[in-house]
Amino acid sequence: MRKGLNLLVGLALLAGLAACDANQVYEKNLELDKAVWTVQEKPTFEFDIQDTTQRYDIYFNIRNESMYGYYNLYVKHTLLDPSGKRMSQLLHQMLLMDPQTGEPRGQGSGDIFDHQFLALRQQKFAQPGTYRVVLEQYMRQDQLPGIMAVGVRVAKAAQ
Repeated sequence: MRKGLNLLVGLALLAGLAACDANQVYEKNLELDKAVWTVQEKPTFEFDIQDTTQRYDIYFNIRNESMYGYYNLYVKHTLLDPSGKRMSQLLHQMLLMDPQTGEPRGQGSGDIFDHQFLALRQQKFAQPGTYRVVLEQYMRQDQLPGIMAVGVRVAKAAQ
């Protein structure tokens, strides 16, 4: 029961923060079944870009339980243009906990923590259309317990 309440509070907090941001273009989070991110799961996020003169920041959202067994999380992204051509592919290391103390980072409520990492800064899109970001966990473990949700946020970059 407490875990469900914490999840609802966290989602409400993220939704409230997103509603206050006029620069936000897109944000979506996907819950992972039983808080386990399998190697086969490659969440895909589609967003529309119309203003090609604007630069954008792309963030990755991670929600984890405190029982997550590592201090970091490796995630590989693939960014695809409207024609399906790969624009970029990169491996990111995200620190979910302090490597020295083990103290959780991010915003927490009980044993659940939300993180937002700036993954692609000042991204330029050459043509209007629907772009896709595909995320893959890259922890060399078929099943990664303790990761509850992953997401993508796109916002207009500060000029």
